[in-house]
Amino acid sequence: MLDAIIILSFILAAAGIGFYGVELLPSSTMQQVTSIEGLRLVTTGFGALIGVAVGLSAQTTYRRMEAQIRQMPVEMLLTRAVGLVIGLLVANLMLAPLFLLPIPREFAFIKPLVAVVGSILFAFTGVTLADSHGRAFLRLINPNSVESILMAEGTLKPVATKVLDTSCIIDGRIEQLLETGFVEGQILVAQFVLQELQLVADASNDLKRVRGRRGLDILKRLMETYPDRIVIHSADYEDINTVDAKLVRLAQEINGTLLTNDYNLSKVASVQKVPVLNINDLTQAVRPTYLPGDNIDLKIVKEGKEPAQGVGYLEDGTMVVVEEGGIHIGGELRVVVTSALQTSAGRMIFARPHASAVTG
Repeated sequence: MLDAIIILSFILAAAGIGFYGVELLPSSTMQQVTSIEGLRLVTTGFGALIGVAVGLSAQTTYRRMEAQIRQMPVEMLLTRAVGLVIGLLVANLMLAPLFLLPIPREFAFIKPLVAVVGSILFAFTGVTLADSHGRAFLRLINPNSVESILMAEGTLKPVATKVLDTSCIIDGRIEQLLETGFVEGQILVAQFVLQELQLVADASNDLKRVRGRRGLDILKRLMETYPDRIVIHSADYEDINTVDAKLVRLAQEINGTLLTNDYNLSKVASVQKVPVLNINDLTQAVRPTYLPGDNIDLKIVKEGKEPAQGVGYLEDGTMVVVEEGGIHIGGELRVVVTSALQTSAGRMIFARPHASAVTG
C-alpha cells in the first residue's frame, strides 16, 4: 500500500508540473504554439512517465533503507538519529548569518543552494561522528549502566583498533578470524599497505604477483562483508622508508594493536611497547594437546626410522610416530598416544596401535 502511494505521489507531482509548466514558457514561444491544450497533453503525459520512473526508484530506495533499518541495532539507530539532529542544528546555526547578507537578486538562488548543501554535509558529519563515538554517548546518557560503571572503574577497557599488516592480508587467515568473532573492534588498513599490495600484485615475479592479487581479493571481500569495520586510513610518513616502521608508528599514534604474522615485525613492535596480535602465535595456541592415553584416528603414510615404525600426520602438520605401525602403511589406524616431544623442528607425538586395531 505504501509503495503504491509513493509511486502515485510522484506521478501526480510530475504530471502537475508538466500541466502547469506550460504557463512558464516565454510569451514569444507561446505565440508560436498553435495548440496550448495539445502541448499541455504532451507535457502532462511526459511528466507522468517521469513520475513513474522516479517513483519506482524511490520505492526501491525506500525498501533498501527499510531493510537496513530493521537490521540495525537499536543503540546505533538512536545514536545516528541524535547525530543527525545535532548536525542539522549546527548547520542552521552556522548558516543563519548567510541569509542576513545582502545578495543581488540575480544571485538569490545561492542562499537556498548553500543551505541545502551545508545541511547535507553537517548531517552526514553528525551521523559519522555518532558511529565513531556512539557508545561513549550512550554511556553519558546512562551513567548507571553496567558498562559505564566498569569503564569508570577501569575494569572494562575500550576495544583497541587493529592495524592490519600486508603479510596478514595476503595470509588470508584474518578472514576466518573475523568470521568466528574472536577479533573485535575496527580493522584499519593504511594507505601505504594498499600501495605495497599493489606493488606486489604488479611485480614481474609470478609468485609475488599471485600473492599480491590474492591479498587484494581478500581485502575486497573483507570490505564487502564488514563495511562498518574495515577502515582505509590515509596516514603516511614520508620521513620513514619501510612499511614495517610506518605500521609501528601508526599503531603508536592511535594506541592501536598491530595484527600481523611477521615474526620480526612482532619483535620490533614489542620492543617499542606496541601491542601485537600474531596470528601464528594464535595458531600455535589453539593446536590440540594430546595427552598419554588419548585416541587418534590416523592414516599411516610412510615407514619410520626404526624397524616396524609407521608415520602419520595430524591436520596441523604434527608428526605422529606409531610403534608397530609399519604394516598399516596406506591405511587408517586408531592409535593411543604414549608420549609427546617438543623439538626445535616442532612437536612430535609417539603412539602405539589401539587394542581394538591389534585384535582386529
